[in-house]
Amino acid sequence: MDDKTRGGQFLVKETKCEDIFIPEDFTEEQKMMRDMVREFVDKELWPNKDRFEKKDYAFTVECMQKAAELGLLSISVPEAYGGMGMGFVDTVLVCDYISGATGSFSSAFGAHTGIGTLPITLYGTEEQKQKYVPKLASGEWFGAYCLTEPGAGSDANSGKTKAVLSEDGTHYKITGQKMWITNAGFCSLFIVFARIEDDKNITGFIVENNPENGISTNEEEHKLGIRASSTRQVFFNETKVPVENMLSERGNGFKIAMNALNVGRIKLAAACLDSQRRIITGSAKYSNERVQFNVPIAKFGAIRYKLAEMATSCYAGESAVYRAAKSIEERISIRESEGTSHQEAELKGVEEFAIECAILKVAVSEDIQNCSDEGIQIFGGMGFSEDTPMESAWRDARITRIYEGTNEINRMLAVGMLIKKAMKGHVDLLGPASKIQEDLMSIPSFDTPDYAELFAEEKEMISKLKKVFLMVAGGAVQKYGPNLDNEQQLLIASADILIEIYMAESAILRTEKLAKKLGEDNIKEQIAMAKLYLYKAVDIITQKGKESIISFAEGDEQRMMLMGLRRYTKYTNMPNIVEIRRTISAKIIAENRYCF
Repeated sequence: MDDKTRGGQFLVKETKCEDIFIPEDFTEEQKMMRDMVREFVDKELWPNKDRFEKKDYAFTVECMQKAAELGLLSISVPEAYGGMGMGFVDTVLVCDYISGATGSFSSAFGAHTGIGTLPITLYGTEEQKQKYVPKLASGEWFGAYCLTEPGAGSDANSGKTKAVLSEDGTHYKITGQKMWITNAGFCSLFIVFARIEDDKNITGFIVENNPENGISTNEEEHKLGIRASSTRQVFFNETKVPVENMLSERGNGFKIAMNALNVGRIKLAAACLDSQRRIITGSAKYSNERVQFNVPIAKFGAIRYKLAEMATSCYAGESAVYRAAKSIEERISIRESEGTSHQEAELKGVEEFAIECAILKVAVSEDIQNCSDEGIQIFGGMGFSEDTPMESAWRDARITRIYEGTNEINRMLAVGMLIKKAMKGHVDLLGPASKIQEDLMSIPSFDTPDYAELFAEEKEMISKLKKVFLMVAGGAVQKYGPNLDNEQQLLIASADILIEIYMAESAILRTEKLAKKLGEDNIKEQIAMAKLYLYKAVDIITQKGKESIISFAEGDEQRMMLMGLRRYTKYTNMPNIVEIRRTISAKIIAENRYCF
């Protein structure tokens, strides 16, 4: 199998712009799908934002039913079970554009179509799939996912919920408490994780929601954001579940949970994109209308700075999400062409890119938080008022850094999974890392390279930043070996370097591909955004690299690595950042919207 189709390879292999998928590559069918979803959001969700903010849970269910009528709950479900059987990019696209108006609806939608349905389509037996998936795909039933417990949050495998086999061996009795269960107030079916006897790992079960079978829920939780997303505690008291409703095999629950979360992570990243576009558009409109000191505030450099930064993060997020989505889709089709079942192909395809999914989850959830925060700031006092959509966007954004695994867990996972891949020989980190030792010992070239071609210097910078990661993470692995897991501060710093490399590279490759398609003169703003993102990434990487090196290396080794860090983060030609921001913001202000 071609190495390029493996996750994590971006770090050690050069990716060509022709080899990545960008949003501008959407097919006509995908554009129609996007427009249909946008129309649904503009008609059904956006005008009713206040109903969501007033905790109108019944309205969330009503909107879910309308989405079901349009077939939007069945995008990724195979045709054999009443779904549309569309590709992974389509799934991500729908998730992106349906999530822009309110976190209440997108949480309900994401939990149902993702962790509420996927475990059955990916791990269920043929009988289980025939019985449950068509109902979930059509919206006749809604799904929920019961993993978290009062004592088991990030440590998902430590749950106390018990499953005890009945004496006649026909069913399990499940007893325990689950919390933060999205859709618990209206779902027909739970995916429940419980432990059988003293098994090391939990087991998954499909449990129909029947209050007469020992299932009860608490009142709705009062939450900072996603207010009309039903979130409750669920209690199981000797709930009888037929043995044939075990999902996959005994002890496989932790694996199911982790793989469901991998898919959830890239979809969560996608679900943070359209809200950014809408916040930027709202901010542009407001700054064009709001007059202070006799001019629209859009004329002020301080406002333009914000709009340029918001747009740049959104552009990089789109670039990276669709790049990874297509990588996963291609990996799935390679697996299928080799004769693997669709189930297995999708599982393995997503699992292969688990590192990228974790990177995206962290990066894009933090971007939407910053974007909504700056949205409030541009609106000033009005931004703080419930009369404008900014404060609810800010509150809804806050949960994205917590669910699908906290961003801290995902940072450590990204680096941990990469090191594991290297040890299995799936990504060759050791070769390139040892070359860096030689590189540091050699005398640097003082020739000024020819950077006439678009992004020649930026692409060289990306390859140098990859060396920073290999130097820093490699040095930490050498020093701590298997105990690196205990050095969380170093893991998080390495993760930040890894994240910035993937995001910056994605923005540059997308823009390079666009330039070849449309000509450089027609995409001046996109070129500016790619350069701005990289410049800021270099700053973050410099800071995180330095923090790590001075914390684990000493003496000559430390001096050598700091010298390497300076060499690898040095521009030959610094970009004019103020000018770049002016270019980006001028376009947004002229178009009165996010227009990329």
